[in-house]
Amino acid sequence: MTEPIPGVSGDLAHIARPGPGPVVVFLHGIGSNATSFAPLFDVLPADLSLLAWNAPGYSGSSPLAGDWPMAGDYADRLAELLDRLGHGAVHIVGHSLGTLIAAAFARRFPDRVQSLTLAAAAKGYGVPRGGALPDGVQARLSDLARLGPAAFANARAANLVHDPEGHPEIVKSVEAAMAQVNPDGYAQAARMLASGDLPGDLAHVATRPGFIIGAQDRVTPMAQTMAAADAWEAAMGTRPTVTEIDRAGHAVYLQRPHAFCAALLDHMGLAAARNPEGA
Repeated sequence: MTEPIPGVSGDLAHIARPGPGPVVVFLHGIGSNATSFAPLFDVLPADLSLLAWNAPGYSGSSPLAGDWPMAGDYADRLAELLDRLGHGAVHIVGHSLGTLIAAAFARRFPDRVQSLTLAAAAKGYGVPRGGALPDGVQARLSDLARLGPAAFANARAANLVHDPEGHPEIVKSVEAAMAQVNPDGYAQAARMLASGDLPGDLAHVATRPGFIIGAQDRVTPMAQTMAAADAWEAAMGTRPTVTEIDRAGHAVYLQRPHAFCAALLDHMGLAAARNPEGA
């Protein structure tokens, strides 16, 4: 197994697998962290340079200023991290909440995006900063405050996995990552989710996005992906790629890593030269 190299640059923690080829940057979801992508480091071709960050407020990364950041605030911090690490244009891969950050980054820094892959896309709710939180977002914060991270993770993890009874090891992995959330960082991310507008950001992104979704995703179902894909098509006049992976829930890259990486390489335009086995 490839052991990712942990690091801290400025006030942002991350894991990396250096390589001589293109740089692929992974942005995790609201209940996760960088280490959730480590299994992909054993699947993706060895020449790729892989980087997964811990978003501000997660696992050793300092939180953002203010209690209600926007997706663009996270995108700015990502750009700063890439600057410190000496990375220019990169392939961006966002999962769930990370898709909001990925799209905001592509909108703000178009010259730094070689490809844009959005997995289990989170549409966002478009709430103005300081507005009333949607019921689902408020319930997340209330449950976390009431239960604490460990019990919160235990209560929610199985919902991210298709057929959780048949995949206890994946549920355990999801739960372990979720149990590490910092309540303050999670609260910032939840408010960002409330204000997020993935279709709105993508309408201003020239890079053709590729979407990946688990067919059995109950957290961010297909309607959210299609709303984002439709917005990009309406703005740019062509259809983005949408890859549906069967037998996978919200944690699609953990549940079907080989199929996920095959779709990712295709979206990045690298499938012809590199093809992970076992898809």
